[in-house]
Amino acid sequence: MHLAYPAVLAVLLFSVGLFGVLARRNAILVLMSVELMLNAVNLNLVAFDVWLRDTLHAGQALTLFTIAIAAAEIGIGLAIVLSVYRNRGTSDVDRLRDTVEGPDDTPDAADATALENKAEAAA
Repeated sequence: MHLAYPAVLAVLLFSVGLFGVLARRNAILVLMSVELMLNAVNLNLVAFDVWLRDTLHAGQALTLFTIAIAAAEIGIGLAIVLSVYRNRGTSDVDRLRDTVEGPDDTPDAADATALENKAEAAA
């Protein structure tokens, strides 16, 4: 078997995963895309291990570690996504940016007028 076949498949899988990470807004789909990228790396590790005929099978052993780390990552990631969804009501990655507080968080004019309207309505 030529090394090019699994390598091309791994490049395609990695590219689809990278597109999913960059283009998706849903956090669960982003996690799935990261898993797709990790599986492309695992495919490369196993393919090169077979191609080099390594007697210790280091590529396959490293693949098992990568699978274990990916399982832990998806477990923690899903727990975080579910927690955020319960608190915020959405898992949209773009809408979660407003939870980050920077050093220059000043309310803009729209927020100031909204606060004034709420204060007038309460009074």
